[in-house]
Formats: sequence, structure tokens, C-alpha cells
Amino acid sequence: MSPSLSEILPEDGTSGTLVGRVWRAGTPAGPSVVALRGDGVFDLSATVATMADLCNAPDPTGLARNTPGERIGTLQDLVGDLLAPVDLQALKAAGVTFAVSLLERLIEEHAKGDPARAEQVRGELNSIIGADVSAIKPGSPEAEALKKTLMARGAWSPYLEVGIGPYAEIFTKAPPMAAVGYGAEIGIRPDSDWNNPEPEVTLIVSAKGKIVGATLGNDVNLRDIEGRSALLLGIAKDNNASCALGPFIRLFDETFSLDDVRQAKVDLEVTGPDQFRLRGSSDLSKISRDPTDLVAQAMSAHQYPDGMALMTGTLFAPTEPRKPGGTGFTHMVGDMVSISSPKLGTLTNKVAHCDKIPPWTFGAGALMRNLAARGLLR
Repeated sequence: MSPSLSEILPEDGTSGTLVGRVWRAGTPAGPSVVALRGDGVFDLSATVATMADLCNAPDPTGLARNTPGERIGTLQDLVGDLLAPVDLQALKAAGVTFAVSLLERLIEEHAKGDPARAEQVRGELNSIIGADVSAIKPGSPEAEALKKTLMARGAWSPYLEVGIGPYAEIFTKAPPMAAVGYGAEIGIRPDSDWNNPEPEVTLIVSAKGKIVGATLGNDVNLRDIEGRSALLLGIAKDNNASCALGPFIRLFDETFSLDDVRQAKVDLEVTGPDQFRLRGSSDLSKISRDPTDLVAQAMSAHQYPDGMALMTGTLFAPTEPRKPGGTGFTHMVGDMVSISSPKLGTLTNKVAHCDKIPPWTFGAGALMRNLAARGLLR
């Protein structure tokens, strides 16, 4: 059964400036940049061939609103064809941006990826740290003093360095074009036994470093693999279909601003084939670093000529046992994961092993060839 529009759209429906990408049938078939409006979905590709081009335009909102486009149907007609709403943009993520996530990363590290030791380590770390890290501004004199104290006790960690130190953790979540969109399967490695969804607001940033809008994201994390060593972050984070974005980008306009992002609440629900249900939430008002600071750090010594999508991290860290007497939450194949926020709508994906999901084959080269064949490159 197809989802209702209320299960996908923001609470205010199509009042905002919503843009995305759909796979259009045809000869040849291919991805199109679209605007979602009250009277349907409109293909903008004749004017703007890629989402990167739209978001790098001098006025993305004006372009999305004022381009008539070709009406190709309703959202209900096209929901099965939704793609991740970015294309050529770099897919980046910020880690350890909340005090709770800092503690959980420390637990992974000290437990060496063993979920059975997590509760014991959690208690030990709370005793050792002895401070409310959520009240400490990263890079501040107070943070430096805590660092010295913890180093003297042999408790310093790479996660504390990025959690309260001057530099944020910014990493590449996936290659451009590798993210999946609404309704697609999202992947975990079959050799991971402790993994979580990470519901996050994702900033859409132009090549000049301007935040032009936002969408939802799932920065899937394999906690057992990352916990063995922080150097395994690439394996723990970047796998086939491990990055989901969508359902749409909401561009900044009179209905949605950066301040809305700063106050965004993100809810998560996981419903399993075993009838297990997990609920959680994240609150961007509790983030340790402002979104503009995260963007500035991501672009401090790098250029992104196609712009970037930057996942901002999550407050959510599930500890609820999945089974009686169990050692905590981990995904099960078949889990349905829904991430929602009032201004951004709902992103839903089904969990599968990444080696069972169809391989990623449509990259930047394929996109360019496809657009050229459709006469959309100028």
C-alpha cells in the first residue's frame, strides 16, 4: 500500500519550497530535478539539469519557484520513483556533535565494540569524566582544562578530542551519487552485530559555503566495527546504501530558515519483523557546535565546486535491549526505519544487508551520459 502524503510531507504540506529528484521513465529513462507544489510535481530539468546546479544558483529558492517546469504527476503517482534529493554534491557528515553521542562513542571505544560490556563501561566513564560535557563549549578554556585532567588520568580519547576540542570531526559519509532516497533499502554489513540508525538533519550547502536548505538523513553506524578502532570509521560508515537522504530538500524561504534548523526536533521509529518497536528523538537545540561552525570547518581547507550535503550528527543513542536479557539495540534485517521532523517530512527506509541490496552503478559519469542523451546538458 502506498504511503499517504501526510506520512511523507512536512506538517505544513507544500507551503515551503520543496525540491527533489525522481527517476523518470522514458527513452532514455533517467533522474530529473523536480519541485513539489500544491498542484503536483514539476520537472525542472529543462532549466536546471542537476540538483547541484540548482543549489549553486544565485537564488535557488527563486529558481525553484519561478521555473514553470513540466507537470509529471502527483506525489502519490511518483512516490515509488523518489531518489536521494542530491546528486553531484559531496556527502559529508559531522560526528560527536552532541554530549550523548560523545559518551556513546567513548563506550564503543572502551568496550572494543563488544555490546555486552556497554553498560559496565557507561558507568565507569561517567565516574571518570566527572563533568557535564554538554555544558562545555568545544575549544574553550574549560574544555582545555578538562582535557588536561583526563589526560592525567589516562582517560583521553580521539572522541573527546573532537567532542570538546577546537576541531570538529568531519568525514566523508559516501561518494557523490551513492545516497539512497525515500522508500529504498538501507544497508548494514552482514558481519556487524551492533549497529544503529542515526537520524540527522542534513544541511544543503552551496559551493560558496552558503547553507541554502536542509533535508533528513540516516547516517547508519556500525558500532561494533567503529568501536574496535576509530581508524575503522570508513568501514563502519561507508557501505553500499548506508546513506539515506530525503524525502525532499526544503530550501530557505519565508516559511523555513536556519533558525528553524537550529531548533529542529527529529523523531525516529524503528519497527522490526520481530514486532519490536523503538522510538527516539534528537534535538538540534542541544548540539555542541552551531551548524554554521560545522560548515565553516568542513570548508576551512577544502573546496566543493558542486556543493555538499553535511549531516550534522545526532543526539539519539539507543540502549534499550532488543530482547529480554539482551545487551542493547541492534538492527535486524527487515527493520522499517522512519525519521521525521515537522518542517522536513518523513524519510522511511527498510534495513537489508548491503551485499544483498542491488549494487550502486549509477555514478557521476553515468549521470552525465544520461543527461547528454536526454539533451539536458548545455
